[in-house]
Amino acid sequence: MPLTRRHALAAAAAALAAPAVSAQGAWPSKTIRIVVPYPPGGSSDIIARTLQPLLQEGLKQTVIVENKAGANGNLGTDFVAKSAPDGHTFVLCDVGALAITPSVYTKLPFDPSKDLRGVAMLAYSPHLLVVHPSVPANNLKELVALSRQKDLNFAVTATGSAPHLAGVELQRAVDARWQYVPYKGGIQAIQDTVGGQTQVLMNGMLATLPHVQSGKLKLLGVSKRTRMPLIGDTPTIAEQGATGFESGTWQGVLVPKGTPEAVVQKLNAELIRAIRNPDVRARLAGQGAEVVTMTPQEQDQFFAQERKRWAQVVAAANIKLD
Repeated sequence: MPLTRRHALAAAAAALAAPAVSAQGAWPSKTIRIVVPYPPGGSSDIIARTLQPLLQEGLKQTVIVENKAGANGNLGTDFVAKSAPDGHTFVLCDVGALAITPSVYTKLPFDPSKDLRGVAMLAYSPHLLVVHPSVPANNLKELVALSRQKDLNFAVTATGSAPHLAGVELQRAVDARWQYVPYKGGIQAIQDTVGGQTQVLMNGMLATLPHVQSGKLKLLGVSKRTRMPLIGDTPTIAEQGATGFESGTWQGVLVPKGTPEAVVQKLNAELIRAIRNPDVRARLAGQGAEVVTMTPQEQDQFFAQERKRWAQVVAAANIKLD
């Protein structure tokens, strides 16, 4: 091939590639939307709004938080899954709960493992097992005994949610008996338990702890493997008879599949920088959440493991939704 022709072809190829490289390198080029697929006030919402100003500062671009609640988080997550894979729209949610979704719903408008990919895991907070103060039980053993004597309503953030399945797993482990009452979010479940309409609740620590500290809810146990100084001598659920029991909320970020790798890596770096900010870390620790970060690849592996774990619980409990 003549030298001049080879140079011409190379120049043409470079010209064709230039827009793609330039477009990718320009990220972010417009407003970034953090979609929280739950109502305001929950664990995901708290973390998203905590990180928003730091991300805005680091990325030099407007960052907004949008609550797109509905269908146990599926509405907002589906919106992100079908968004342009350009890194300007991502979902911040409980990754563990998202791993449950494919096993619970028979007609899911998206496939989390095919339509989304992990960017960064950010934080973990355990579930708290709490009851209305009028419930005459001060530990798990007493609660189980009470559940066999009278009807107890167990509030769940939504059918098939992580707190719901944690309750199912606990119920099977200790042979408790209660009725599940589904809500459309953690805040509504908390409000009705505070009000006494429901008696038992398993929910994320970030959203639930303030109500324990105010005396509106009574704390019986924590779903972490070890006790937490923040809540004094409260025993773990595992040491109260549910051997090996552990659950909680794993807050992470996912983007549409097909988002450029360079964008994913840059977003990962910015998210981890923000969540590791000393003020953010201290604020979350004071509410019972610990910073736990992962690479995109590690987060995808975690998702696959959680999907397998909860599929077994869903099948055993025969939980299915359309």
